[in-house]
Amino acid sequence: MTNLLLILAMAALVALGVTPLAGRLATRVGVVDRPHPRKLHLEPIPLLGGLAIYVALILALLLFSEQRFIAELVSILVGASLVSFLGVWDDRWGLRPLLKLGGQALAASLLFAFGVQVAVMNNAVLNYLVTVMWVLGITNALNLLDNMDGLSGGIAAVAAGFFLLLAALNGQYLVGSLAAALTGACLGFLRYNFNPARIFMGDAGSLFLGFLLAAVGIKLRFPAHPVIITWMIPLIVLGLPIFDTVLVIISRTRRGINTLTNPGQDHVSHRLVRLGLSQREAVMLLYILSGLLGMMGILLTLVGVVEAYLIAGLLTLAALIALIRLECVPLPR
Repeated sequence: MTNLLLILAMAALVALGVTPLAGRLATRVGVVDRPHPRKLHLEPIPLLGGLAIYVALILALLLFSEQRFIAELVSILVGASLVSFLGVWDDRWGLRPLLKLGGQALAASLLFAFGVQVAVMNNAVLNYLVTVMWVLGITNALNLLDNMDGLSGGIAAVAAGFFLLLAALNGQYLVGSLAAALTGACLGFLRYNFNPARIFMGDAGSLFLGFLLAAVGIKLRFPAHPVIITWMIPLIVLGLPIFDTVLVIISRTRRGINTLTNPGQDHVSHRLVRLGLSQREAVMLLYILSGLLGMMGILLTLVGVVEAYLIAGLLTLAALIALIRLECVPLPR
């Protein structure tokens, strides 16, 4: 556990030091997010915060991760680097959504090839399809969630923090190392990204975080608990970005809008602001909700099968009620 805390602290310190440098670099090379009627900021904001997160995570793992896990870490980080590169390209020059999805599918395939895969079925093809769908879903859920100052980075930090706790409780050092580095890098970055943000992570950062959280969710194992329960834990811990993505897809499909090509102010955070919360209040509320979901994930490891499915059923019912309520919130034209 001491080593995991060292990884977390190192990642946080590196992110604190590198993020301002990434902001200056972004301004110098023109990688900035300019004001737009669909966006909330009024001035250009540097976009290379994801680079700081990337450097902080890699450096912390290289310095403090155990050597016996390096090969497996490399297979995960190669895929994460690929999706991050696609994000940098998209931030600077733009990239067609289908090309970006194709690159993400390739990165997910690399994970599968190196053994980082969903293995709950007896059919390799089905396991591959579920792995790719999970990775693409979570990767893009974190990307969609990056719509308000401090939101995506904060939710990623909360989810990674609970993955770290679950890994430590179940003796999984590799998963714990990744989760610790993720938590620390996000916390260090949030110093500059929380409202009012001085830098954004951009697609490079949100795709990188989403991919790694998806990989951590796959690698997390619970030897002392039945799979019939534990398959739900990553879904619950990452429940908030999943909920936001489902809400946006349903809302935009109902309105005849393409989710891939048409960003908008129709996310959970925007709807909470429309209900009267400030941006900071909306983000903090979502942090709290994500924390509660993390605690529900831990609770599943402490109860029996019937109780676990009762908890999952109640959470699903609450999500459906919230989805209906939020979809009734008037949206800006």
